[in-house]
Amino acid sequence: MPDPEPAVTPVEKPIAARDLTIVQALREAIREEMHRDEQVFVLGEDIRIGGSFLFTLGLVDEFGPERIINTPISEAGFIGLAIGAAIQGMRPVIDFQYGDFLFTAFDQIVQQCTKLRYMSGGQVKIPLVFQMPTGASGRGAQHANAMESFFFHVPGLKIVTPATPYDAKGLFKSAIRDDNVVLFCVHKHLYGSKGRQLVRSSLSTGYVPAEEYLIPLGSADVKRPGQDVTVVANSLMLHRAMNVAENLASEGISVEVIDPRSLVPLDMETILGSVKKTGRLVIVEESNERGGWGAQVAADVAGHAIGYLDAPIRRVATPDVPIPFAPVLEAAVVPDEGRIRRAILESLRGML
Repeated sequence: MPDPEPAVTPVEKPIAARDLTIVQALREAIREEMHRDEQVFVLGEDIRIGGSFLFTLGLVDEFGPERIINTPISEAGFIGLAIGAAIQGMRPVIDFQYGDFLFTAFDQIVQQCTKLRYMSGGQVKIPLVFQMPTGASGRGAQHANAMESFFFHVPGLKIVTPATPYDAKGLFKSAIRDDNVVLFCVHKHLYGSKGRQLVRSSLSTGYVPAEEYLIPLGSADVKRPGQDVTVVANSLMLHRAMNVAENLASEGISVEVIDPRSLVPLDMETILGSVKKTGRLVIVEESNERGGWGAQVAADVAGHAIGYLDAPIRRVATPDVPIPFAPVLEAAVVPDEGRIRRAILESLRGML
């Protein structure tokens, strides 16, 4: 049976906060957790020199090659190693060059680590975290998958999608302390971002406190309060939704923007409360529209709050095609601010 979420030390008004990038916040989180718990270690390809997104930069000098383990190019092999280590009580963190490479170890994920705790009646714990880049970033179809929706269907797996440095650090520390398998999905465009760089000054969680804090998995965050329409968006799409909400505010339209932060567990209570207030819902995700996590949100809202809706639920997602390699074509299929704006305005007009 799943354990309760880790204890939380909320920091509502950060003191002595630093302006960090997401990758700096993640690196600080793993460093703190490795000092706190000697069972935490990191493994992956090229991580002694920092990995593809510099998540482990400098850590081998601090913790040594026994805890920063450079692996061969064999995802099935080192994921199997990590599963065995987790069963024995260690807390492995796997750093992926690209989340897309997870497919080469699909059996290890779907058939092994996500099922062993259930199959053992809770006797076996699998405290395993996958730190993985996700999303389209100009690298073609085989390096552009929105990994979070591929695994959204798999029971026994928690999925986290932070969009700001503050959230990334607090959620990552909670993920490492969790006794279940966690996919920690960070958009490739966000590793070097600072919260107030992409989303202007309205996203107050861009700064990271020096004091320790944790954010519980399964807690959505209202990034921008509003009255007219609810927008649920995550990862890179959150930033685009926030920009649209700011622009519409100048036109007298009040948009409430919710970041689910984790998809499994999913905080539907916050989403439903917002929809009951605004009467309208727009869901924005980078995943392909068919079977994306947004479809589940839409179904849950229809099932529990349909009487509060004043307009049909609208979804903004990537069409059901592979991501093109050409930058202009990638930009044409991945949701942009123009599509988000149109969906919000159509919702306000109650258009079918």
